[in-house]
Amino acid sequence: MDHVLCIFPFEPDLLSQYGIAATFVGHPLANLIPEQADKAAARTQLGLPQQARVLAVLPGSRKDEIKHLLPRFLAAVELLRQQQPDLLAVLPVAPGMSGVVNDIARQFPGVRHLQIIQGQSHAVMATADVAMVASGTATLEAALFKCPMVIAYAMPWLSWQIIERKRLQPWVGLPNILCQDFVVPELLQSQATPKALARCVTDWLDQPDKVQALRHTFSRLHQTLRADTPKVVTDAIAQILQA
Repeated sequence: MDHVLCIFPFEPDLLSQYGIAATFVGHPLANLIPEQADKAAARTQLGLPQQARVLAVLPGSRKDEIKHLLPRFLAAVELLRQQQPDLLAVLPVAPGMSGVVNDIARQFPGVRHLQIIQGQSHAVMATADVAMVASGTATLEAALFKCPMVIAYAMPWLSWQIIERKRLQPWVGLPNILCQDFVVPELLQSQATPKALARCVTDWLDQPDKVQALRHTFSRLHQTLRADTPKVVTDAIAQILQA
C-alpha cells in the first residue's frame, strides 16, 4: 500500500481526498533553524554593526531568477538609501553566482555600500530586520528566522502567462500558503517594481507593532512545522510493514 511521508501539515488531508495515505513527519528546516535565533551572534559572525538596521537582499540561487530579480532589488535599495541612509543592505551569494551578482551590482552605483557575502544565507536572515526575498524555499527560511519580508518574483513574459493560468490559490510564497493569508506582501511580475519593493520594506521598518505581530505568527508556524521526525517516520514505516 502506498504511503506518503509529508513535510507540510496540510498535505495529508489533501492527499486523502485522492485516497492516498499520508503522514506529516515535520519539516527539516523547522528542526534545523532555532526558534529564537541569536541576532547578536549572527552580526558578530558576519562582521556587521550591532546597532545597524539590516536589509537582507535574497534574489534567489539560480542564474535566471537572479538576472530577473536582482536589478529590481538593487534599484529598490538605491531608493531606500535615499530615504534611510543608515540602512545596511546585505546580499548572501549562492555558490557559483558571484560573477552574475557582481556584474549586476556594478550597474548600480548607488549601492556601493552593499555588503556581498559568500553563502551564509542563514546568518544573514538571522541578523536581518527585514528582507526582500525571491519566492521559494528562502521565504520559509526567513519566516522561521522570524524575519519580516516582501516576497517577489519575476520571469519572462511567456513563462509568466503559462504559470499564471495554472495558479490554484491566491498565494505563491510559502509563509502565506501555510498561514492561508497574506501575512507578508507578494509582488509578482509587473508589480515587483523598485518603488513598490522599497515601500513594502519601509512599511516593515516603520511599524514595529506590525513586526511583533508577524513574529508571533511565524513562531506559531514554526511550531506547526516541527515534529519528532525520526520517531514519526519510524512509526509510519512500521504501520506500513504491518499492513
